Amino acid sequence: MTEVGTELPPLTVTLRREDLVRYAGASGDFNPIHWNDRMAAALGLPGVIAHGMLTMASAVRVVTDWIDDPADLVEYGVRFTKPVVVPDDDKGASVTFTAKVDKVADGLAEIDITALAGEEKVLGRARAVVRVR
Repeated sequence: MTEVGTELPPLTVTLRREDLVRYAGASGDFNPIHWNDRMAAALGLPGVIAHGMLTMASAVRVVTDWIDDPADLVEYGVRFTKPVVVPDDDKGASVTFTAKVDKVADGLAEIDITALAGEEKVLGRARAVVRVR
């Protein structure tokens, strides 16, 4: 049974430059801020950054890995608060996602998700709504 306060198992995802290239190819988003250090710096960014939608998709995995059927995800949204800077090295950038059930009513559970790259919160108002059985 899903109860308010239930903490979902955390998930850490490592994003490397090659992941950004693969995501760009799949999504069609070839914006150079996702692969070119000079362009990112020229636009005032701290370096090459991960695609916001890639970060968003990674975050919801903390929920879909927890529920029995990913089709039970009925709503999901986030606000992008800080970029995930992805260095040009073999380590990449790690983002840790945690989640907690905030509300349960009418067969639905609202789950708050926290996304941290280091100590930086990179998503705000990250919330998923899932059907509970």
